[in-house]
Amino acid sequence: MLYPVGFSEADFKKPIIGIASTWSNVTPCNMHIDKLALEAEKGTNANGGKAIIFNTITISDGISMGSEGMKYSLVSREVIADSIETVVGCGGMDGYVAIGGCDKNMPGAMICIARMNRPAVFVYGGTILPGCLTAATAPANSPNKGKDLDVVSVFEAIGQHAAGKISDEELHAVESCAIPGPGSCGGMYTANTMASAIEALGMSLPNSSAQNAISPAKLDDCRRAGATVVEMLRQGIKPLDILTKKAFENAIMVIIALGGSTNAVLHLLAIAHAAKVKLTIDDFTRIGKRVPVLADLKPSGKFSMSALVAIGGIRPLMKTLLDAGLLHGDCLTVTGETMAETLANVKPYPQGQTIIRPLDQPIKKDSHLVIFYGNLAPEGAVGKISGKEGLRFEGKAIVFESEEKALKAILNGTVKKGHVIVIRSEGPKGGPGMREMLSPTSAIMGRGLGKDVALITDGRFSGGSHGFVVGHMTPEAYVGGPIALVKNGDLITIDAETREISLGISAKKLKARRQAWKPMKPRYTRGVLAKYAAHVTSASLGAVTDADLKL
Repeated sequence: MLYPVGFSEADFKKPIIGIASTWSNVTPCNMHIDKLALEAEKGTNANGGKAIIFNTITISDGISMGSEGMKYSLVSREVIADSIETVVGCGGMDGYVAIGGCDKNMPGAMICIARMNRPAVFVYGGTILPGCLTAATAPANSPNKGKDLDVVSVFEAIGQHAAGKISDEELHAVESCAIPGPGSCGGMYTANTMASAIEALGMSLPNSSAQNAISPAKLDDCRRAGATVVEMLRQGIKPLDILTKKAFENAIMVIIALGGSTNAVLHLLAIAHAAKVKLTIDDFTRIGKRVPVLADLKPSGKFSMSALVAIGGIRPLMKTLLDAGLLHGDCLTVTGETMAETLANVKPYPQGQTIIRPLDQPIKKDSHLVIFYGNLAPEGAVGKISGKEGLRFEGKAIVFESEEKALKAILNGTVKKGHVIVIRSEGPKGGPGMREMLSPTSAIMGRGLGKDVALITDGRFSGGSHGFVVGHMTPEAYVGGPIALVKNGDLITIDAETREISLGISAKKLKARRQAWKPMKPRYTRGVLAKYAAHVTSASLGAVTDADLKL
């Protein structure tokens, strides 16, 4: 059966290396990965292995955002992990390269890599280049003319349009040019955050996280990854030699310094679980007290990922953290060298650049990823607080049982200054699938309410979300968590300095509401969403679905 797919007699004496491709025309993030897989195949074959390319799925968060389809997004992380394991395990492959472009490809591949513990390298498909409204294409008096645009620009333009700030013509112009070609969403959103985290873990080659999708550097990255897996086999290096507690701490430090996505909390917990490393949400608080935010990157900052690529990517930042005694330099990487060895010859950023701040001039002196506790989230919640919208918010609750209802109220003006928007029944079990709230958060920013309202949810956020937002509220509403008991007009206080999120009612009244609460019926009783809801754990544990939850 292998002769007709390209094996020669000599190939049967070589290690078989899988090339897990996430190619698809579903999304621009992955539309070029078939070509990258061919380069990885070349690298493997040139270094004495025999490569076999196979595919797994991808979905598009951006296209499904705000719809029922988004409920499949986090589910796809598990499907990707399971499908790669299935092919590699069935084919008896000695190692593999996994190439991912969209948000769930990366943690899905890494969960599988940790679970199987066979030599493997992850390759990031690369970032998209920014779009731009030129003088020739922009409508008269366009506020977006000359600005770098990306997918989040489109979502925020919808809010601007609803507020009467831009015309139909302007909205159409933005959506038509915001995404110019292949590659993952162009800010420090979830894809670029997870690519950076995986490089910091030591599971991808140096610079893999900071390359444009269409570039000679990315093609070379794929060829070298294919060769590296064969070399890992020769040296006896396995993923669990690399995925230590220190490696996860390195990943957390880097994503904090970069101002990365809240989804990194969810995904790193899940990868650590697969690697049998004891990582908790409290580790993000512990590390976050020591590491500042240094990167002025979108969504809350000014610059795109491609701008960071142009000045050297994340390696000089990692060298800065290492020299400051923050990064663990003794961690092993897929290269066979330690992290410190791979950073030894890294040059600093060019003089005059303003994308990455010096350590003594941070954007925020501690982490933007804030783990909250309180009577609203006794098992924790995750906020993305840049400080630009303030560090404390107090307001009255306006409650919605779904993302769609909240979005409608934001766009039609029902949501007012001083409101704390509560979107519930969107958790891992209740959604099911824990949808991202990019549509509501972008509508808030587009309507100019970023400093005037807060939003809390048992769902999660896109890496493109910014504003005063807190997600991953646990326990979730579906299982009777306190967020299920909030009523319109209740006072809610969110304090990022004390890391507390509280509902302003007495314990007695909260107990009475709990006793009166009735569970909702499952929204799905068949298919993959029902299966996921039956097996998924709390967001505070990474929303994992493994049967054995004991480390």
